[in-house]
Amino acid sequence: MRATIQRVSQASVEVDNHIAGVIQEGLLILLGVCDDDTQDDIAWLSKKIAQLRIFRDEHKPMNRSLIDIDGDALVVSQFTLYANTKKGNRPSFVDAASPELAKTRYEEFVKALEKQLDKRVATGIFGADMQVSLINDGPVTLNIDTKNR
Repeated sequence: MRATIQRVSQASVEVDNHIAGVIQEGLLILLGVCDDDTQDDIAWLSKKIAQLRIFRDEHKPMNRSLIDIDGDALVVSQFTLYANTKKGNRPSFVDAASPELAKTRYEEFVKALEKQLDKRVATGIFGADMQVSLINDGPVTLNIDTKNR
């Protein structure tokens, strides 16, 4: 699994002119899934994201986690995180999971993150054409790959 995580003061995702998910302070998580992702990847990544110390406190700019601040999370499926651009000018997505598997793993990840945070996690709509809006706080943007622990 690959995730691009952005610390936000607010974020939302819109589908067909309707808000599918919206959050205030927290993390926007763009999630990509590949064929060999497992339950172990889901558990590791959800815990890592929930405990990642990238929020401010009175002493340091990055000392508190999403759990510590009781922040929100918005998870959006993003198969393009598995784009391969080595050859030619058109990205290849052969490393991305099939839509059926990706949807299952995406939903499992959302449930695992909800368990870590002990609260509802906002989402986009899997496979839809989405418009994502955010105010990146910092800016802080990180990439995490479960194959590169």
